[in-house]
Amino acid sequence: MPALSTDPDLLARLRSDLTTSAFTVDRLGSADAWGASAGAALFRGERVAARRALRRSVERDPAVGPSATLALLFILGYAQGRAEVEAALPTLGVDGAVRLGLVEAQGDEVRATVDLRPYAFVDAAGEASWWIASDLGELALGGALREDHVLGVGGASATLAGLLLPRTVDSALDLGTGCGIQAMHVARHARRVVATDISPRALDFAGFNAALNLVDGIELRLGSLFEPVAGETFDHVVSNPPFVITPRVPGVPEYEYRDGGMVGDDLVASVVAQVGAHLTPGGVAQLLGNWETGGAGTVGKRGAASVADWAARGGVPLDVWVVERELQDPAAYAETWIRDGGTRPGTDDFERLYEAWLGDFEARHVVEVGFGYVTLRRPVDGGDLPVVRTERLLGGLGTDDVGLGTHLLQTLDAVQALRSTDDADLLASRLTVAGDVTEERHYWPGNDDPTVITLRQGGGFARTVESGTALSALVGACDGELSVGAIVGALGQLLGADDEALAAELLPRVRELVTTGMLRA
Repeated sequence: MPALSTDPDLLARLRSDLTTSAFTVDRLGSADAWGASAGAALFRGERVAARRALRRSVERDPAVGPSATLALLFILGYAQGRAEVEAALPTLGVDGAVRLGLVEAQGDEVRATVDLRPYAFVDAAGEASWWIASDLGELALGGALREDHVLGVGGASATLAGLLLPRTVDSALDLGTGCGIQAMHVARHARRVVATDISPRALDFAGFNAALNLVDGIELRLGSLFEPVAGETFDHVVSNPPFVITPRVPGVPEYEYRDGGMVGDDLVASVVAQVGAHLTPGGVAQLLGNWETGGAGTVGKRGAASVADWAARGGVPLDVWVVERELQDPAAYAETWIRDGGTRPGTDDFERLYEAWLGDFEARHVVEVGFGYVTLRRPVDGGDLPVVRTERLLGGLGTDDVGLGTHLLQTLDAVQALRSTDDADLLASRLTVAGDVTEERHYWPGNDDPTVITLRQGGGFARTVESGTALSALVGACDGELSVGAIVGALGQLLGADDEALAAELLPRVRELVTTGMLRA
C-alpha cells in the first residue's frame, strides 16, 4: 500500500466531496441506501445484499448515486468506473484520490486501496461524525488478512470509545493506537495526546485520520507498549491492546492489530503491571482485555480476578475495577478469532488453525477465556489502600445515550468519596434514590409477603440487586430529607429489630448501592 498523504489541500477537497456526496452513517443506514437488512448481512460478512440494495436505491433516486459509488468502492471493495468516481469526488477527482493513496486507477477502472467509511457517535461533548480510513477487510479482499493489517472501527474499539471517562485532562496516552480512533476520541477532552504503536502502517493511518477530520493535538510515536513514553506520566491512559490469545506455534498468523506476540494473556498482564508507573496521582487507565481461567491444579489463571494480581506486580498501588462481559470456552474462542482473520470454516486452513488453538489451550490447562473492561486508578493519596472490584455482568447494558463513560466516572468518584466515609458519616448522610432505579416484587399466589424483591438499574450496566424487605424499604425512603440513620431507626421500630444489628446488616449494602449509583449523596 502506498503511504497515505496528508496534503492539506487534497484533504480539504476530500472532506468537501464526502460531505457533498452525503457519505454519512445516516445515509448508508437509511432505507435510501442499503438499509437495516443489508447492513445486518454486512455485519455477518456478506456484501452482496448491500450491493443489490445500493443499486436499487440509485434506480429509485439518482441523487443517491455519489454516496452509493463511494460505499461500493471503499466499503464493499468493488471496482468502480472512473466517471462514477469523478462524479462522487468532483473537486478531488480520481487523480487526487490516487495522490492521497486512497485508490489506484487502471484505464476506466478504479479500485480502493484502503477502507474509508463514515463514523458517527454521541459522547459527553455532543454529536460528532468523522471518516475513518483503515486497511481493506476480508469482505473486500475476499480472503485472509495480511499480518500487518490495520483495523478500522470494530466492535471492541467502539466499545472502548463508549467507556472513556468524560473529564478534561492535560495529558492522555493511547497505547497501541491502530487507526487512531481512540486517540481522536480522547483528544475531545485532553489538551495533549500521545499515540503509540509498534506498526508504522498503523501510525500512517492514524495521522491521516486525524488530519482528515481536523483533530489536532495528537503526537504519534513508534514503539512497543510503553517504550516510546519511558519516564512519562499521563492523566488518562487508554488502550485497546492486541489482547487476543494466540498459539505460539509456526503457521499461525500473528496479526499485529490483535496479537502482542506473548503467551496466553501475558500481554494484558504486562500492560496492567506497567501502566501504574505512567499514571499521575489521580490518573486513570482504561483498557479492554482477555484473561484465562485454568483447570484444577493450575496456578495464576484466576480469570478476571487475575487482573488485581497483575496490577500488584507493578509496585504502584492502584484501584482495580474489572467488569467481565463475556465468557467463552476454548472451542468458541478459537472459532471466533480464526474467522476474524478471514479464514472460513470448512477449509483445511481453518481445521489446521483450530487444532493449533485447541492444542495450545489444552497444553496450558485453560478451560475458559473471559473478556471485559479494566479500569485502573492511581490514588491521589499514595497512602490510600487500593480498592478492588471484580464484577461479572454478562447481560445487556442500560439505556444511557452517551455510553458508559459517565457512569464509570460517577462510580470512581463514589469510591473515592466512600474512602473517607466511616459508618457514622454514612448514617448521617442524606441519600436519594437514582431516577433510573425500579423495584420488582414476586409473590406466591395468595401470599401477601413477597418471595423475591429485586432492585433494577435502568442506566449504566443495568445491574440487578437482590434485595429484602429492610433494604427495599430503606431505598424507598431515601428522598434526601431523612438521614440513613433516621431511616434505619424507623425500620428497627417497624420490624422489631435492634438498630445496631440492622445497621450492621444494611450499611455494607448501602455502600454498594452508593458505589454503583443506585443511591446518590
